Amino acid sequence: MSRNPKSPARISAGAVPASIRDRSIVLVGLMGSGKSTIGRRLAQRLGMRFADADDEIERAAGMKISDIFTRFGEAHFRDGERRVIARLLAGKPMVLATGGGAFVNGETRALILQDSLCIWLDADIPTLVERVGRRSHRPLLKDRDPGEVLRELAAVRNPIYAEAHLRVSSASTPHDHTVRAILEALSQWKA
Repeated sequence: MSRNPKSPARISAGAVPASIRDRSIVLVGLMGSGKSTIGRRLAQRLGMRFADADDEIERAAGMKISDIFTRFGEAHFRDGERRVIARLLAGKPMVLATGGGAFVNGETRALILQDSLCIWLDADIPTLVERVGRRSHRPLLKDRDPGEVLRELAAVRNPIYAEAHLRVSSASTPHDHTVRAILEALSQWKA
């Protein structure tokens, strides 16, 4: 059986030091950077549990994030987001995908940097616009041009995301390429 030459090389999860798998891995980045999709695949490769902070927030609140924003505002949402992330990080190690604004909150960012290994999934604006165009559930994009919103968010948030322990490009290639790049970065990372 021949291998597809365009498929990413398989990197053994065993190449990732056990000390890294003993703590949670948190993915941060702008909406559309692939945190949830890549996070699921990364967790599978590492044999770790996966959680999406947005899904956990909706479960805890009993309502959709867009409804939380509409009824209570962003500040209320960010407070609940911080509490949910703190609860998740207090449990067994996992791969956690966060919402795009989670890491911007100073308390949440300090918690993530202290209690986990944080990876910034960085993607260029055209890739993000193409990806967010596939779904219409994002409150910050409501009635606005996605490219304009993402450029504004990148200007403010990218310097904050740069505080993450690792930065990995999330290009418009198959997500498995990004997973491979994360595994390579993890295998070489020194705390």
